[in-house]
Amino acid sequence: MRGRIAHFLTLVLLFAVGCDEQSMSEQERELQLYQNWELQPGDVVAGYPVASGLGDISIALNGNAVYAPFNGRVQPNKTGCAIFSSEEVPSYLFRLCGLKSYRFGVRRAGEVIGKGNELHFAVLNQQADGQWAMVEPSKKILEQILQPQ
Repeated sequence: MRGRIAHFLTLVLLFAVGCDEQSMSEQERELQLYQNWELQPGDVVAGYPVASGLGDISIALNGNAVYAPFNGRVQPNKTGCAIFSSEEVPSYLFRLCGLKSYRFGVRRAGEVIGKGNELHFAVLNQQADGQWAMVEPSKKILEQILQPQ
């Protein structure tokens, strides 16, 4: 009986927070960014969370989904965002912030990464020293993320 109750409570919790069981198994991914601006996503100023900083592109999604631009992996990021990585573009990472729900784990090109009212999107390029620097995203990559392929 206890096992059934525990299973039921787990399902209720997963439904309530918008995650699936695959989401629970993803490890948080930390990044060392090359830029060191004063305000970072996740910081709190006057009680309000910073959703994006210099280098992010903000898009009004109006509750719509964003999609994996390549076959890859979605991982939570310490800032409350998600990081998308792909072997197809190994020197780049895509940081997605502002979504209400994320689907963590392995995603095929065109599969939903998450949904929300707005997206704060950044492209990170790995530098020779192993740190990550924000670079300007290409319009084509942004289109792939906003439209299913």
